[in-house]
Amino acid sequence: MSEMYIEEIRRFLPHRYPFLLIDRVLECTPGETLTAIKNVSVNEPFFNGHFPETPIMPGVLIIEALAQATGLLGFKTMSEEPSDDLLYMLVGVDNVRFKRQVVPGDQLMLKAIVKRQSKVIWKFYVEASVDGNIVTTADLLCAAKEKE
Repeated sequence: MSEMYIEEIRRFLPHRYPFLLIDRVLECTPGETLTAIKNVSVNEPFFNGHFPETPIMPGVLIIEALAQATGLLGFKTMSEEPSDDLLYMLVGVDNVRFKRQVVPGDQLMLKAIVKRQSKVIWKFYVEASVDGNIVTTADLLCAAKEKE
């Protein structure tokens, strides 16, 4: 089990502001599970246009945050740091359920669990929660692909 702070997260994920959606990894068991957090602030750029009078975090960004958690878990499982010629991509989203809204001030707890892995395709069960209440669940398919 290992924590990851933003400096290490930035080494593993190519995303940068405003699309880096993981603030810290609380625990990671390679090959099994990863738990991370995303602090949701009213200063996020998407709140200006997504229901500005009643700011709600877009569901697609919750899925993106969960996909980034799977990327970290995948790289930690492979015991590799990403290279410039490898791209880890979200290739499928199944069984998505949104159960509650995420608003400024929430701390989004992100959990990724490896369900299956083949040579290049990974399947994860993911869930996001706030204060112990599940807000989103899904099955995500991800693939590691060499850049062309």
